Amino acid sequence: MGQDDLLAFYATPGVFTALDSAAEDMPPPEPSAVAAFVQGLLMHEALPHLYGFAAPEERRDEKQLHAASALLSRAKRLSPDDISRGRPPRQRVLCVCRHFATLFVALMRYQGVAARARCGFATYFAPGKNLDHWVGEYWDAREGRWRLVDAQIDPIQRAAFAVDFDPLDVPRDRFLVGGDAWRACRAGADPMTFGVGGTEMWGLVEVYGDLFQDLAALQKIELLPWGWYGLALDEAGMRETSLLDDLSEISSLADATAFVRLQALLAADERLRVPQAAIMAANDADALALLD
Repeated sequence: MGQDDLLAFYATPGVFTALDSAAEDMPPPEPSAVAAFVQGLLMHEALPHLYGFAAPEERRDEKQLHAASALLSRAKRLSPDDISRGRPPRQRVLCVCRHFATLFVALMRYQGVAARARCGFATYFAPGKNLDHWVGEYWDAREGRWRLVDAQIDPIQRAAFAVDFDPLDVPRDRFLVGGDAWRACRAGADPMTFGVGGTEMWGLVEVYGDLFQDLAALQKIELLPWGWYGLALDEAGMRETSLLDDLSEISSLADATAFVRLQALLAADERLRVPQAAIMAANDADALALLD
């Protein structure tokens, strides 16, 4: 696999990012337009207070939706208005950061732009903390590089969290992909600064889990943040440092050579693969949720 093959791979949909070929009112394939479109349809379940309302408890399960198509379907059910116009905050789909990243990626891929979701840790929500987070990433052909995009950060959140950079080009030291976080901890970073905001889930085990989530996303399988799988479910696996160092380097590099290495490891070790049953269960759950 070469660079062109890798970009072609990421320019096509994955299991959770396929959209109807007849989809209407999609934004143009500029990152700013796509991010604004996503922000007009989604609302992070922990942040409604920034927009002046409380999240209805009966809608909390919306964060269990997996596919981008399911998110769009739910948005259309919440309001009959044209989705391209966005929604008032109260009428947006309640979700988490993973959904912003996944919908951003789906819309970019829909228009033939190489894009992928990344799971890791953001430094910009709380001083001194690396908070579990997801962002999108797309290939900037003009500059010949991957750009990180935090499609969740709209002007209100940018002010609330004092974000001092462009969310359409997140610096690599402000968001650490899973592999970078693991490597940082191995190099002496305090694992207890890595975790999930508002919870007691902190420490190296969270970095361990995010590494596997990022590797799945690199395979175009954007799992829910709590959808750990395979070796990630076994904390004893954290002792397999040589394997984890290899996996973290793959996550950090995420280039064509690294992807070939990942494919070889997946073929040799079933513990590293996302079970097909988990993907089928996710699709079934989406179908049931949209029947409600």
